[in-house]
Amino acid sequence: MALLGRAALAMWWDMAPALRAEFEQWHTQEHFPERLAIPGFLRASRWSSSEGGEGFFVLYDLADYETFTAPAYRERLNNPTPWSLKMMPAHRNMVRSQCRVLASVGSTLARHLATWRFSPQPGADAAVPDALRPLLEAVVRQPGIAGAHLLRTDTPAAAQTAEQRLRGGQDAAADWVLLVAGYALDALRTEVTGRLGAAALTAAGAQPDPTLSLFQLCHAATPADF
Repeated sequence: MALLGRAALAMWWDMAPALRAEFEQWHTQEHFPERLAIPGFLRASRWSSSEGGEGFFVLYDLADYETFTAPAYRERLNNPTPWSLKMMPAHRNMVRSQCRVLASVGSTLARHLATWRFSPQPGADAAVPDALRPLLEAVVRQPGIAGAHLLRTDTPAAAQTAEQRLRGGQDAAADWVLLVAGYALDALRTEVTGRLGAAALTAAGAQPDPTLSLFQLCHAATPADF
């Protein structure tokens, strides 16, 4: 199904192989249930690199943008559990984008997911959504593709949290995020190198050299699962 709310938290990081098994157990058995107990958190999904690397992508569907600064969420960010105290420092090269959902067409959950991270050309912010929406609608009609979603980072003014300090300080953020979900990896590769490739993003108002990553679904959950 499409993104469930009007906001989303999109995160990329690397996890050392020696900690991967424990990380996935912690993330599945403690962290997802903890986050999904917070009002406004509607769905969580975790994805691992399709290239066999150390990268992970995690997406939280949020009811609205105000969830980012809600007291219940801030309380959890500033009071990590003992297990979180152990795992958070192992999140390397963190990119954490607090986003507004601009477009969501088709499904988010499929076997494979491509993520584009990009910045707009100067003065092109307003034009990017209108330029990309027809491409998203065309892509989801292609065999092998399940959905496409456009997010824009809008980092709220908030103090650094205890979890951020555990990761070494301020996280990086992507300016814009484009997600394309598919059930066939070859079809997904074709679309994100063609119809929704770097050249298409640049023509829509993105700066050159956006960052493309490919992931496969590991786990997904909603509050009802707990």
